[in-house]
Amino acid sequence: MNRYPPIAEHGMVGDLQTAALVSSGGTVDWWCTPRFDSPSIFASLLDSERGGHCRLAAEFPDDDGMTVRQLYLSDTAVLVTRFMAPGGVGEVADFMVPIDSSAPTDTHRLIRVARVVRGSLPFALTCRPRFDYGRASHTLSRTDEHSVLFRGPGTDLHLQSTAGVALLADGSDITARFALSAGQAAAVVLTSTASGDPLPPHPSLDG
Repeated sequence: MNRYPPIAEHGMVGDLQTAALVSSGGTVDWWCTPRFDSPSIFASLLDSERGGHCRLAAEFPDDDGMTVRQLYLSDTAVLVTRFMAPGGVGEVADFMVPIDSSAPTDTHRLIRVARVVRGSLPFALTCRPRFDYGRASHTLSRTDEHSVLFRGPGTDLHLQSTAGVALLADGSDITARFALSAGQAAAVVLTSTASGDPLPPHPSLDG
């Protein structure tokens, strides 16, 4: 994985109040929330060691035989990172639901959906937030089987997954590994809120 992919190898997803950059390797390496000019949660675009990131991608040793393409679904702002390997073809779709209000809000949801369209693929998730450009520490707590809470200064980041994606603590960060076969999908949702706000609704692949 390129620690500093060129800016041209990124797509942008947003909800009109904030936006995230997703690299062609499936890494969210820039996200400031709740505003475009707020302190960052992920900023590995600037510092791959201390900036923080969230990577969701198909996983192969040394990327053996894998080709990656990134595109937007036609006439949408849904960003698709497609992984093509000898064992299968899969993708990660990233999007944020536009906020239909001019009033500022502290709640923003970044939705990441992994699916396989042919064969089977292993996927890996790493979520390592680093609040305020890596200058602020955070705590990690589990809220239920598929939900954890990263608490930074004034901002909570909820990480939630659908069934089949077990969130494992790695110090104050989270990792997960899972496999999908053709026709299967799994979702990981990142929700930023003001500190102490209620747990957001659990993600579902229905509808």
